[in-house]
Amino acid sequence: MTLPTRKLGNQGLTVSTIGLGCMGMSQSYGPADEAESIATLHRSIELGCTFLDTAEVYGPFVNEELLGRALAGKRDQVVLATKFGFKIEDGKTLGTDSRPEHIRDVVDASLRRLRTDHIDLLYQHRVDRNVPIEDVAGTVGDLVKQGKVRFLGLSEAGADTVRRAHAVHPVSALQSEYSLWERNLEQDIVPLLRQLGIGLVAFSPLGRGFLTGEVKRAEEYPENDFRRNDPRYQGKNYDANVQAAQIVRDIATNLHAKPGQIALAWLLRKGQNIVPIPGTKRRTYLEENIAAATLSLNEAQMKALDDALAPGKISGPRYNEKMMALVDR
Repeated sequence: MTLPTRKLGNQGLTVSTIGLGCMGMSQSYGPADEAESIATLHRSIELGCTFLDTAEVYGPFVNEELLGRALAGKRDQVVLATKFGFKIEDGKTLGTDSRPEHIRDVVDASLRRLRTDHIDLLYQHRVDRNVPIEDVAGTVGDLVKQGKVRFLGLSEAGADTVRRAHAVHPVSALQSEYSLWERNLEQDIVPLLRQLGIGLVAFSPLGRGFLTGEVKRAEEYPENDFRRNDPRYQGKNYDANVQAAQIVRDIATNLHAKPGQIALAWLLRKGQNIVPIPGTKRRTYLEENIAAATLSLNEAQMKALDDALAPGKISGPRYNEKMMALVDR
């Protein structure tokens, strides 16, 4: 199959209906396997999953470099998204930095690592409370005029920040965590994006793996795996969440599908302006995720999922306190 496309925003950005989050190829989910990661990227392009998501902070830097190598001779076949917004020194992330001069410097560095002359979608990775968002949007707008960037995106930005940025330079996409597992956007952000004509790029659409049904307790993951420190994988939270997610497994069984495919099909039906970017570094899971685009959930199944995993039904915060402090909500 070849994936259909969807529009993000009103500025002309068209992407595959499902994208590929590339972070796990370099960090957070166990050891890296470059050969399999590159094979996964190439297979993704073959299947029409051509919306690829990276960031300078992934690694840091090595994920962009990986994509640069993998996309040699294939750059014009993909929509490439990356992100700026952190101060990175000696391989460590030292808080946010979206000063205009820093944005210009890191974009040039990202272009070199990605081996390209333009970034299709450039996100501010996290809101910098020390820099007015108007200055950020204006700086990216200048980069658009220079041809280094095509479209502006924001990540984990709140409603006021989105409005203010959009007033300076059109925002094509907001990237935020959104899934059956995490629905904090539904009250304020989702209606605002529809009002302003901004797309929603949903990261962690599989609940960092929890919605695939193939999960273990936090302590069973290795030290370098993000899930070891995920509050929702720990103790009583884990027990409660396994029970809450049973509905996903039940519907998957009825449809002869994988639980993760149900979670993605739910997201795709939530709106034509929503594009999930499940992350994987293996071709097997990539192919499973892409096949979710062929599933169709009926109203009863959507309601059962909505009700069973409604806000408040999931136990534990989605991040620890340090990481939540970076979310602009």
